[in-house]
Amino acid sequence: MASVGASSLPATSMATEEVNMPQSLPPYPEMIVQAVEALNEANGSNKSAISKYIETTYGELPEANVLGHHLNKMKESGELVLNKNNYMKPDPNPQPKRGRGRPPKPKVPLPPGTVVSPPRPRGRPPKDPNAPPKSPKAPGSGRPRGRPKKIPRSPAAVAPSVAVTTGRPRGRPPKVKPQLTEVSVGL
Repeated sequence: MASVGASSLPATSMATEEVNMPQSLPPYPEMIVQAVEALNEANGSNKSAISKYIETTYGELPEANVLGHHLNKMKESGELVLNKNNYMKPDPNPQPKRGRGRPPKPKVPLPPGTVVSPPRPRGRPPKDPNAPPKSPKAPGSGRPRGRPKKIPRSPAAVAPSVAVTTGRPRGRPPKVKPQLTEVSVGL
């Protein structure tokens, strides 16, 4: 059975295929940069256009998925910029990226000879130990702070208010219960 398997295999093995590969191919990043520069599209070149250019220039590529890997690596390292599925070379003098939120106001240059005071520290300022102690009551208002205390009423004041009622008690009237009648059981 071993002879049958050996006869069905081609004469070249995997090791000889790698040796027979053309060694004249430059590295993938160089080929990709050359393709992007040669295509010179305004919005950049997409992956299929780059692969077609490399295939026409250097012949058939050994593995197709290697191109995508190298494009992603070059994108992450900053050699290429991806914009709407198109790869392009980064701008040599890009605008600085704006952060989130409102940008700070431009600082106005001070005239020469002005002394700039240090900025106020954050938080509540510390108490002055030399300051006189404050009185517990504020002199501006005659009332004490907080909710006023409840004044207790005398029982004589409560009684006249009950006497002034209209004759109907307060609240919900009680439920009327039917009277029970006795039932005799005759046996």
